[in-house]
Amino acid sequence: MLRDITLGQYYQADSIIHRLDPRVKLVATIAFIISLFAAKNVLAYCLAALFLACIIKLSKVPFRFMIKGMKAILFLLLLTVVFNLFLTPGETLVSVWKLTITKEGLRIAVLMAFRLTFLIIGSSIMTLTTTPNNLTDGMEKLMNPLKRVKVPVHEVAMMMSIALRFIPVLLEETDKIMKAQIARGADFESGNVIKKAKSLVPLLVPLFISAFRRANDLAMAMEARCYRGGEHRTKMKPLQYKGRDGIAYLVLVCYLTLCIGGNFIKFGLVL
Repeated sequence: MLRDITLGQYYQADSIIHRLDPRVKLVATIAFIISLFAAKNVLAYCLAALFLACIIKLSKVPFRFMIKGMKAILFLLLLTVVFNLFLTPGETLVSVWKLTITKEGLRIAVLMAFRLTFLIIGSSIMTLTTTPNNLTDGMEKLMNPLKRVKVPVHEVAMMMSIALRFIPVLLEETDKIMKAQIARGADFESGNVIKKAKSLVPLLVPLFISAFRRANDLAMAMEARCYRGGEHRTKMKPLQYKGRDGIAYLVLVCYLTLCIGGNFIKFGLVL
């Protein structure tokens, strides 16, 4: 299960999406998330699905690799769907004992399922096609206007990049600790939910110790290299927009226009 989490991982490939400026991918991800929450009917969701399918195809990242990341949030997805399905009041469709499925509950459950699925896959594309260094540079460039209000933009971008970079490392460390404890007789599978949660407590202690040790080693390495954040730092590869980035922005504007405009078209089932 831990190896199925793709968030924070980078997939090496030679594609047009990989070569795009990280600022374009950050803006596109934010715009895609906004379009998902703005979608209100079938047409808008079909446009979002088509847009996402095209991006996946252009990224050359295997679709199975992206779907692996959904396994980690499958429980959360099912929990959200079930809660919305049975706890939303409205026009009754099916009633069994004390459980009632309403028309409004079914609509919201389907809506949330599509939103969460598209949101996770869309966000994963950004991290799968962008290296942590480029992601840091892109976030720093986009947040540059915040420097006028004394926000430490470089430090914030660096912290976010380090957090994303350490996700796969901590997952691998967790997997090693689990295997070591299973070899010593630990049981993480049997029992109810409460028992499983209690069995994870011995796992958290060595994991936190390992995380603090890695953070200390990283801080010492940065200090030994005389790292200083903030102003007057130069970059070996400064970000520069190219022609393909302008085309990508144009495609993004067209997609947002069609997606938002699709909300005003009466097309089949209104969500």
